[in-house]
Amino acid sequence: MNRTRLAGIGAILATAALWGTTGTAATFAPDAGPLAIGAAALGIGGLLQAVIAVPSLRRAAVLLRTHARVVLLGAGAVAAYPLAFYSSMHLAGVAIGSVISLASAPLFSGLFELVIDRRPLGARWLASAALGIAGGVLLCFAEFHGTATNGPATASGIALGLVAGVTYAAYSWAAQRLMGAGVPRSAAMGSVFGGGGLLLMPVLLITGAPLIASPAAFAVASYIALVPMFVGYVLFGYGLTKVPASTATTLTLAEPAVAAVLAVVIVGERLSATGWIGMSLFAAALLLLSTASAPEVQNTSNRADTARRRAEG
Repeated sequence: MNRTRLAGIGAILATAALWGTTGTAATFAPDAGPLAIGAAALGIGGLLQAVIAVPSLRRAAVLLRTHARVVLLGAGAVAAYPLAFYSSMHLAGVAIGSVISLASAPLFSGLFELVIDRRPLGARWLASAALGIAGGVLLCFAEFHGTATNGPATASGIALGLVAGVTYAAYSWAAQRLMGAGVPRSAAMGSVFGGGGLLLMPVLLITGAPLIASPAAFAVASYIALVPMFVGYVLFGYGLTKVPASTATTLTLAEPAVAAVLAVVIVGERLSATGWIGMSLFAAALLLLSTASAPEVQNTSNRADTARRRAEG
């Protein structure tokens, strides 16, 4: 495996580790609703992405206007994702919400690539996605075994988790589609996440009062917006330049495992044997995926280089 692909995998896994802290962090702001936390997380984080990308956005303005539909699709998906994701965890629980959202994302991402890009998915990707999904399901059962849950609320949370999975896959696909068309990484991420951040500002204004009601809630909101969302998505954007979106979303299946470890170490929850088996399946999925060949990555990079040369000359 070449160093470029390894760097991309490392960046995505670091992103997953950061994202895995959000559920635990949110427990320290119980009075803030999921819409407020979601809007603050990607609203502020998205705008920061745009701010650091201003020079690149100016240089890529013509290309971005040419691909305005892709930018709008990505921005809409960025705005919808955190609202669905945090609401899913609020209704169905952190484990179920995160597992459904992230386990479904690789499947939707693969469908985007298969149907829109006409890019066949390899056997290793399918096998690693299956292992990751199985591991997530086992973690879900491990955390919620013997816990009474509200059936309608859980069902609604699962449905919102699927919405989160679709929108996560959609903005990952949109960002990589822009990069493949010759848009620099920072401009692609800045336009998609900046647009999404703007769309989330009205939600934050309406729901965000509890986030500034106490120092603890403000600290939680600041941490989630600046570290997992801002720094995490900078790493995620870098990773998308090195691996396909379907691979990236599969690698982020490590997030529920990180969340489970934090629940054991920080929150004090116990992880059963079923949970540890689930984490072992995650490890197997990541090992299988990281050793897969990547001709499609090279094809994507070649298309991006060709498009960039055309744009510059």
